[in-house]
Amino acid sequence: MIRLSELDLAIAASLVVALALFSRRVYPDLARQLVVAGLRTAIQLTLIGLVLKTLFENASLLWVALLSLVMLAVAGREVVARQHRRFAGVSGYAIGVLSMFISSFSIALFALVVVVGNRPWYQPQYAIPLLGMLLGNTMNGIALALDRLTQSAWEQREVIEARLVLGHSASEALSGIRQQVYRTGLIPIINAMAAAGVVSLPGMMTGQILAGAEPVEAVKYQIMIMFLITGGAGFGTLAAVHLGVKRLFDERQRLRLDRLKR
Repeated sequence: MIRLSELDLAIAASLVVALALFSRRVYPDLARQLVVAGLRTAIQLTLIGLVLKTLFENASLLWVALLSLVMLAVAGREVVARQHRRFAGVSGYAIGVLSMFISSFSIALFALVVVVGNRPWYQPQYAIPLLGMLLGNTMNGIALALDRLTQSAWEQREVIEARLVLGHSASEALSGIRQQVYRTGLIPIINAMAAAGVVSLPGMMTGQILAGAEPVEAVKYQIMIMFLITGGAGFGTLAAVHLGVKRLFDERQRLRLDRLKR
């Protein structure tokens, strides 16, 4: 595998800097976000590389579990960080974390024990990258779904309240919105599956090929990952929408938009 130097990385980073400079005229806040995200990418990936190097040399269930929980906690924060109208307090964070725990952790455990079958099952070379891919893609679906749910509830609050007055339950009052929200959460992974191998070569497959793996074997791993991510994104979005809808209404079936940040 060809090794990249710091200069190579700096040249690649110049694209982000150039984009931020051009973006200042159109959307100044977005330019700042691009720079901050680029810095976070470099720092966080460097740190995780050092952590994984140590973890691979000293494989332990305790350390793997600890790192996994840290990844889950950060992903939960990212779910709500850029939503237009998010739940006030810790409820939005809790919904994101719980949804990803239900989907990503259970599916990662299923894949490690049943599909991959490595021994021990928590071997960090498999567990951490697999969980990271599941969390990252599930996080996107849940974030989009929750953002669409809260924004739609705010924009259609009069329609929802009119249905409640007519005797509809909270679930019935949001029936059309729930369908659109669920669709929104699954669009990214459906697009990714539809374009895989034709429009794009997915990341894991590309990485394995660049590292010297046989293309056919890399394809098998990528197919497995795509199916796992689809399951994680789907079940995670279902859980997030269910929990989000419950949070939007109180025990008397009243719409509680005061639980959203304005």
